[in-house]
Amino acid sequence: MTLKSLGVRTGSYGSLQPQQSNDVFQNHASPLFSRKPSKLLLSSYREKEKEKYLCRRKVGMVILGGLALLAFAFGFFTVNKETQGSDMTDIPEALQHQKTHGRNLIGSLSLPAGAKGSNREENNSNSQIVVRDSAGRPLTLTVPLPVHPCKSFRLPPPPPPNRKRIGPRPCPVCYLPVEWAVASMPTSPSLSPLLGNLSYVHEENPTKTEPHGGSDFGGYPSLKQRNDSFDIKESMTVHCGFVKGSRPGHRSGFDIDEADLSELDKYHDVIVASAIFGNYDVIQEPENISEIAKMHIPFYMFIDEETEEYMRNRSILNNTKRVGLWRIVVVHNVPYSDARRNGKVPKLLLHRLFPNVRYSIWIDGKLKLVEDPYRILERRFDVFEEAEANKAGGKYDNASIDYQIDFYKKEGLTPYSETKLPITSDVPEGCVIIREHIPITNLFTCQWFNEVDRFTSRDQLSFSTVRDKIMSKVNWSVNMFLDCERRNFVVQVMIS
Repeated sequence: MTLKSLGVRTGSYGSLQPQQSNDVFQNHASPLFSRKPSKLLLSSYREKEKEKYLCRRKVGMVILGGLALLAFAFGFFTVNKETQGSDMTDIPEALQHQKTHGRNLIGSLSLPAGAKGSNREENNSNSQIVVRDSAGRPLTLTVPLPVHPCKSFRLPPPPPPNRKRIGPRPCPVCYLPVEWAVASMPTSPSLSPLLGNLSYVHEENPTKTEPHGGSDFGGYPSLKQRNDSFDIKESMTVHCGFVKGSRPGHRSGFDIDEADLSELDKYHDVIVASAIFGNYDVIQEPENISEIAKMHIPFYMFIDEETEEYMRNRSILNNTKRVGLWRIVVVHNVPYSDARRNGKVPKLLLHRLFPNVRYSIWIDGKLKLVEDPYRILERRFDVFEEAEANKAGGKYDNASIDYQIDFYKKEGLTPYSETKLPITSDVPEGCVIIREHIPITNLFTCQWFNEVDRFTSRDQLSFSTVRDKIMSKVNWSVNMFLDCERRNFVVQVMIS
């Protein structure tokens, strides 16, 4: 809006600066001596002045109305702020701590099949965000949300073949802004169908009773115990690693320093975890991480003593136990001679190492995270072929793989087909796992670990068997990323 007719007030005497109209400056101040106008001119002058007055009055009313509205809004917020407490948490931090009734779009390893991931209507244009002051008193803010930016997103067709760039490529993924992603986290845990209480076997002196499978670390469950563990009940006790010791990480094998154990006991909504054993990979610093994620999402990297020695000798690791965003957790007395098996402990049993965490994002040590964890959280091919690929690649001895696949065939394993849709694959990439720590998903990863402990360390081979056995008992499923989607937020860095 242009306010030329009001002028610009200057000086201490209330005079008006000359105004420019039609590129000509006009001085509206009356001269000391002026000619008396005729009645006709006076009448015309008064009409013009009346019109100018009415115009000024309308403009003035609009301005006063706007100022009054701003004053009311500011006063309303101030009153609410003073009522609830003066030490308000800033909004981004409050969003992280106080969840709204938002969409849970990922649900990976969390939601029962057919369950709703939202307790807010899709066409609702507002989000109520509950923030708290230092005394814990709530203050509800209503934040207008425009149309969901991913509502009309469609995966584009794959790019044309390119001789210069062969192999798998990432595909576009629609992410929400970080603030929206934080606000979309649900206020309460997802439903754990049927299973409500899950506890774990403890044996100080585990004994092997059958020729195949098991370990001192994971125990030696019999085939009957294995089969019984797939009979889902309201309360269950199962093998899940760490069978010895007073708690996971304390004289259990896979031992962790007391200071680190205290850190792992803390409550967190979300953590990111990874591991490097046998000095096999090089630690990668995450990229594109938001400030709110840096403040509230800890990054944990588990390493063994061999990897620790290498990192210290090259001044990568010092006494702060930090490398960039990663908090380094050194594992002593690793339970297996095979570094791949040791890596399966944090990969599949994070709920045992972090008993007070809601969500975890696991990425293999060979990968670099290149997207914000909050945004990833908000988003949520065939076993026989995988077995042959493992044998061809020399990833495990053929006899062990054949024994495992023959065992699963006798249990009813069939090659993947479209009859299993909407499940898109029997073999996960497995390098990224996003999960909510609730009883049914904890049971799933316990049983998955037990298969790895009983058979080979190639977790892709046992994934579909464990998944299908649980799905046959309860209304629950696993969501799987498209491979090209996964390549959008983690990348493998080639080390020369």
